Amino acid sequence: MASIRARRTVVSVVAGGLFALGVMAPGPAAAPPLPRAVQVDGAAVDSSSPKVPRPPQLPADFQGTGRYIVRDLGIDVPFTWQGRDGNSQMVAGGQEYPIWFTNLIYENTLYTLTYKWPNIPLFPPRPCSKIPGFFNRQIFNDKLKTARFVGPEILQGEKDRHVDHWRVGVVGGSTVPGEFFRFPIALGDIYVDQRNPSQWWQVLQFGLQNLFDPELDEWFTMTTFDHRPGVVTLPDRCPPPTS
Repeated sequence: MASIRARRTVVSVVAGGLFALGVMAPGPAAAPPLPRAVQVDGAAVDSSSPKVPRPPQLPADFQGTGRYIVRDLGIDVPFTWQGRDGNSQMVAGGQEYPIWFTNLIYENTLYTLTYKWPNIPLFPPRPCSKIPGFFNRQIFNDKLKTARFVGPEILQGEKDRHVDHWRVGVVGGSTVPGEFFRFPIALGDIYVDQRNPSQWWQVLQFGLQNLFDPELDEWFTMTTFDHRPGVVTLPDRCPPPTS
């Protein structure tokens, strides 16, 4: 899934899966602004507060549409994210766009396939990356349970959305508090509906899983998201889960 493509390592993929892409891209100034988040209760909320809501969860069945945005490259392309029976697939862009990739959780396996990206050779075609190890929606949701609650916010766009802002990350190095060596590997800011934490509206992905982007950050923002079963298709270029 997410911003987790062929060059990404296993540990960075877990956070990037936050989740599962010829017209030239518009210039950076032409890309429309992202919805602006406004914190409605002042400072960030202490995660120990009894008022902390349920953390984000990825539903088994859903379908959503939106935009995938790489701001420093001036890229703003169509984006779809669909789930069926626990499998899920993200697709950003397409053959006629400057980027095109797909990320999948499929039959307990994580896949990422980049068809097109600026300054990446198209020939020979890039292989589909089947990430080693067992990975599924339950593992992803277990990781989301460790997310930190930032606070309630309003995403201001064509339609204002009342959301809960969460942050989840992967950090390398010491896990002991104090002055010890550690470094960030991946970070995700997740905005879900305040009434339903399985309804996703916006995600920022930042870190090593975004190595194709000079600024290491990529967004997706949803315009629709509902809980009807979607369509998940493993590309022909990807090896089956049992191989």
